[in-house]
Amino acid sequence: SKLAALFEHPLYNIQVPEVTEKDKLFIINPTEKFSLRSSRSDEWVSSSKAETLLLTGKTAYDAYPTWLKFHIGINRYELYPRQDPLLPMLLQDLATQRIVSSVQKSGGTQLKLIMTFPNYGQALFKPMKQTRDQETPIDFFYFSDFERHNAEIAAFHLDRILDFRRIPPVSGRLINITKEIRDITTDKKLAKTFFISPAGNVCFYGECSYYCSTEHALCGKPDRMEGSMAALLPDKTLAKRRSWRSPWRRSYHKSKKAEWELNPNYCAQVRETPPYDRGHRLLDLIDMTILDFLMGNMDRHHYETFEKFGNDTFLLHLDNGRGFGTHSRDEVSILAPLQQCCSIKKSTYLRLQLLATQPYRLSDVLREALAADLLAPVLAEPHLQALDRRLGKVLVAVEHCLAR
Repeated sequence: SKLAALFEHPLYNIQVPEVTEKDKLFIINPTEKFSLRSSRSDEWVSSSKAETLLLTGKTAYDAYPTWLKFHIGINRYELYPRQDPLLPMLLQDLATQRIVSSVQKSGGTQLKLIMTFPNYGQALFKPMKQTRDQETPIDFFYFSDFERHNAEIAAFHLDRILDFRRIPPVSGRLINITKEIRDITTDKKLAKTFFISPAGNVCFYGECSYYCSTEHALCGKPDRMEGSMAALLPDKTLAKRRSWRSPWRRSYHKSKKAEWELNPNYCAQVRETPPYDRGHRLLDLIDMTILDFLMGNMDRHHYETFEKFGNDTFLLHLDNGRGFGTHSRDEVSILAPLQQCCSIKKSTYLRLQLLATQPYRLSDVLREALAADLLAPVLAEPHLQALDRRLGKVLVAVEHCLAR
């Protein structure tokens, strides 16, 4: 396994700083216990509502559902640890747990659903809109492209392979539209958009600002549908997040260019502007830039951080559905922060060099990681090959900076 060998490499075993209580997103009460509601139920309730059913020698933490353990493990330095025993279990839950509620997520340009499990865990479901081999038409603007469910799955694994670990876990899943959405939804607006197509397939389209109409309906075969299931982060009422506008945000205009596209010295003014004037925020943004370039994502207008940790924490790489839209073209403008600032973390640079070598080739390790997903093959082969080509271009960009 190239993937196992990669994660055993010394570059993937660099110690994170010691995590103190103030570095944890949550301080848990070790006496709070969760238990099964009854022997016939797989729902979890607080100990204030039911008798505790802990085995001898077990702690309260052992009884927590996997999603809650994931939330508790978030700290200032990482969303989840490198060698996280919870990860396979969490991915399995996302792919297989019974769905008890489906409602449309408000906001956004395209339809997304919030799925709830019996243990109160929740996931963000993005339905399949395009086949694996459909590329974004060359005349499409980046902001009018479809979001792809398989891009969300691949982005999570790529982010982990780059050792960023800033994307919440995502798994592929096959959904029964009738039983797991239509029949159980309490969302009246969503319920009104279901219909049977002339081909006899169950379809729906929801309500959103783009692509929510009968012309862009999502249809099963006859009611089976692929989608991505992303673990939700803790509710914002429990863990506030701050949204930051990216300095290299595109204009989102059909003819106007952004300032960074016109000013080659743009990075100089970014370096003088908080929060990029101190700490590692700019370097973290360049990490995100590299991730986006590798998967061809031009739609990174904002990013988020956990408010509790201030400026000294990682960036959350959320909403990656516009990645992996094209494999035949490389959008070099995505690399503008790296090229204009000529800065990169040494650890990131060394890992990129490693992933360009035969024993750990990026396309090979991502292919292996994605093979374990329920919807494998997640990416068409040309997308995997494009990763190696784009990685070479990132390394060339760094070499140009070193030469300068």
